[in-house]
Amino acid sequence: MYESSEDLKHLTEQVDALEKRVHALEHPEEAEAERAVALRAALAGQQEVPSVEQAVGVLPVLGRALLGIAGAYALRAVMESGALPPLPVAGLAVAYTFLWVVWAARAGARSALAGSLYAITAVLILGPMLWELMLRFGTLSAGESAAVVGLFAAAAGAIAWMQARSAAANVLFAALSVMAVSLAVATHAVLPFVVALLAMALMSKARIRHGEHDWNRMIVALAVDSGLALLLFIYSAPEGMHAGYPAENRWVLLWPALALFAMDAATVGWRAMVEGGSLRVWQVLQVMVAFVLASVSVLTFVPQRGEQILGAGCLALSVMLYAASFRLFRRAAEPRNFRVFSAWSGGLLLAGMVWTLPAAWAASGLAIAAVVVVVLGVRLECITLDFHGVVFLVAAALAVGLPGLVLRAFSETTPSWPGVSFLMVTAGALASYVSSRERPGEGWREQTLHLVAAAVAVSGLSALLVQGLIGAVGRMVVLVDAHAALMRTLALCTLALGLAYAGARWQRLEATRIAYAAVVFMAAKLFYEDLREGRMEFIAGSIFLFALTLIAVPRLGRMRFRH
Repeated sequence: MYESSEDLKHLTEQVDALEKRVHALEHPEEAEAERAVALRAALAGQQEVPSVEQAVGVLPVLGRALLGIAGAYALRAVMESGALPPLPVAGLAVAYTFLWVVWAARAGARSALAGSLYAITAVLILGPMLWELMLRFGTLSAGESAAVVGLFAAAAGAIAWMQARSAAANVLFAALSVMAVSLAVATHAVLPFVVALLAMALMSKARIRHGEHDWNRMIVALAVDSGLALLLFIYSAPEGMHAGYPAENRWVLLWPALALFAMDAATVGWRAMVEGGSLRVWQVLQVMVAFVLASVSVLTFVPQRGEQILGAGCLALSVMLYAASFRLFRRAAEPRNFRVFSAWSGGLLLAGMVWTLPAAWAASGLAIAAVVVVVLGVRLECITLDFHGVVFLVAAALAVGLPGLVLRAFSETTPSWPGVSFLMVTAGALASYVSSRERPGEGWREQTLHLVAAAVAVSGLSALLVQGLIGAVGRMVVLVDAHAALMRTLALCTLALGLAYAGARWQRLEATRIAYAAVVFMAAKLFYEDLREGRMEFIAGSIFLFALTLIAVPRLGRMRFRH
């Protein structure tokens, strides 16, 4: 009887367990909520006592840190007493500080707080020590002090490589960056500490191994940029303004900025091309700052061939980045890398043309490049290339002086005929506009690109038409201001009518808009120029042409053609 009751109890427990499991399977949300509540309760019970223990455990760490600072004061007392030679004491002080870095690394593997406090202790010892060894005792030179900073930067890099998210490495990198810049300013020995900062930037890249994205790399990058900017500011000035700084060879001054750019460019390339990650804003900005510093260094320290070398490098980089943009990033799910690399490639092409070629040749080259990228943009259905084409057109127009030429054509009695580069830019703008196709449902961005290309083409054509008409009339009569005014009105009338017809015939909205803009410009010109000339026959001719334009442009714009 007893055994039967025990068996019945055991069977009842099993049935209850089965019912709970079936209920959990049928209602997974309730089961998950119960487990979460139980887990929070268990964690709360576990953390009550350790939180007190952690607060108490900070006190021994602070005590050890104070002992370390006391040891530093003892070494300083030995240095002041002269009981030992200064150089061995300096070596002992460096070794003593390095032991604290090692201790910070070991403690940081177990506790981030302990690692941070020991790293802060090492920094509080190292900074004042280097300052006094250099500026007060004269024991260490600037190069030796920079080497010490580089040694500790290597130690910080090793810690960052071995330990993911190391707080000790964070403290060391930030403090060493500030320390290097401060010593460079105080000692007037900028180059050695810039080299140390470059080594520090290289060591901080070790964090890429762990996929970390912390603010310390930004601090190191800012310190390197500041050091290089100081170096360029000092040694690009006339010699009398940096008399207190050591003389340096210009080729030695050139390579730090180039090394920084190569380092940052390699990091971004690895991030985007190998790891396939999206670039961060600060990485993009840092590469751009490094490029500016490298460009200024080349232009400053290689004055004879700097522009040609820089331009050739920009053109080569532009081709590489264009290829990478469309082969690797065009179809990527995240569009940021494509936008960044394509923007860089367009900017580098523009800079390379300007630095490598004379202004007239650069304008012609940019006009040809605009046609090429617009045609490719149509074939690839890529609005980015359309935007690049418009940017190249505007740059070419500015390089050839298109605004000034148009102004002279509409203000001078006998304007001079433009050169070949002006014809190339006008032809390129016209070809780019004709090649670009309007797609159904285009937004205001696409319409703006078409409008700008059309405006550049019409500006060039208007100047050519005015100069052609004035030149033809000048062969038959002696030109006066009234002749030129009438010919300009005739040119504007012809352009307005032609644009209105083309806009309706090929359904190009921007052509129609520019036609109406030409009508407005004709009205202003009639008031400010034609009516002031005082010759009635020419005024009558101008008013007739303007009236004809007012009547014909709206009618042409409303025409419908079969397509």
